Amino acid sequence: MTTEMLINVTPREVRAAVVENGLLEELMIERASRLGLIGNLYKGRVCRVLPGMQAAFVDIGLERTAFLHASDTVRSSPPDDGEGPGPPAGITELLHEGEEVLVQVLKAPLGTKGARLTMRITIPSRFLVLLPASSGIGVSSRIEEEEERLRLKEAVEQVMPADSEYGYIVRTAAESAGIDALRADMIFLHKLWDRIRGKYAESAGGEQVHGDLPLAVRVIRDVASTGVDSIKVDSEMTYIQMKEFAETFIPELAPIIYHYTGRQPILDLYGVEDEIQKALDRKVELKSGGYIIIDQTEAMTTIDVNTGAYVGRRNLEETIFRTNLEATITIARQLRLRNIGGIIIIDFIDMDLESHRNQVLEALESELDGDHARNQITRVSPLGLVEMTRKRTRDSLEHLMCETCPTCNGRGYIKAAETICYEIFREILRQSRQFKVNEMVLLAHPDVIEMLLDEEAASLAELEEFTGRPTRLQAEALYLREQFDIVLM
Repeated sequence: MTTEMLINVTPREVRAAVVENGLLEELMIERASRLGLIGNLYKGRVCRVLPGMQAAFVDIGLERTAFLHASDTVRSSPPDDGEGPGPPAGITELLHEGEEVLVQVLKAPLGTKGARLTMRITIPSRFLVLLPASSGIGVSSRIEEEEERLRLKEAVEQVMPADSEYGYIVRTAAESAGIDALRADMIFLHKLWDRIRGKYAESAGGEQVHGDLPLAVRVIRDVASTGVDSIKVDSEMTYIQMKEFAETFIPELAPIIYHYTGRQPILDLYGVEDEIQKALDRKVELKSGGYIIIDQTEAMTTIDVNTGAYVGRRNLEETIFRTNLEATITIARQLRLRNIGGIIIIDFIDMDLESHRNQVLEALESELDGDHARNQITRVSPLGLVEMTRKRTRDSLEHLMCETCPTCNGRGYIKAAETICYEIFREILRQSRQFKVNEMVLLAHPDVIEMLLDEEAASLAELEEFTGRPTRLQAEALYLREQFDIVLM
């Protein structure tokens, strides 16, 4: 399998695409107008404490105040008095209005919700994650060999200062890393933490204290170290920046970073631009002729699997089974590509055989093994639905690239012209009973006017006879389908 990373840089936007065997698997976008917030550190000021919700609203300088739950504070557990830890402390014991605290963004603002914060700070580098408010050493669950896990844990213990009060998480990229590399990472993290604490002391409430690396450099640290064969970037300045970072921190990656100078736009190389457009559609076609429908809402995402034009070769059960198996590959890819997070409900086509249901579930789990975002899948529910969660690491592609339709206000549909006609009839009756007028002028969308002059002409004539007042029709091309006005003359 060949994996390439293509990075497109423009003055206000950077896009990084992960392409596996010529197929777009993951896309990351960072815009100057809305730089990524997740992982940033702020000096927050507590605006309001809510005992009923065990939470507080904190001002970090964004448009909306952010949300901090009691469980995400570093003082959420009272000290052990010898009789056990006792109940968790309440939010009023932990925070008070006007208090300034160092917080980190866990989840970016979404819809009407503000950002989600934590006081349990995590600072990542290439091999380690520093936990200033914790102690102990953890190892990424993606490192499966017990011998390697034990070696890494012992190596970190060796390089830790004797009086260290910090905790560490060993990242997946640290697999096979030597003790010197881990020591260098730890020294870097300690210096960075000291700098953050110094800036926190100097900053005013609501100011950013520390921001994560820019996207082009961040992907080297987080993504490119996991089996990428080449990294191509179309900006010379960004190429130099990435090369210097790699030579300093990840020298083995420096030789595979290239400056792309071709005439064809870099994201056109593998049809990435077309794939991005398709990733915004609800419907995703399967090679067999089946398809899936993806609908995102604020609460959850639903995915519906259909056989479509696929008729199979043997029998209905086999056709359904093959469609569901094929859908697992596409679903896993689309979740990564669209960066869908939160609760996800998958409605596979109903299967009669228990063995088929188990195989489809195992196939889905296998396809999601390579996902960078943590996910959890439940068994098939009594209704035949697969419920899963996927950690929301950043805005989904839809939320980042799209906005709510001004015509339907996000409903996904508009009223039929016939429905608008009947609403107009009711409004004409209402107006005729309230006011004494000689004539009414109706201003409406051309589709509605056309229906009133055609299919509903007889109904309009009956209404005019009933009210005793003529109605003049006027088409307004700039009106929305559901918009109309009645002018009394």
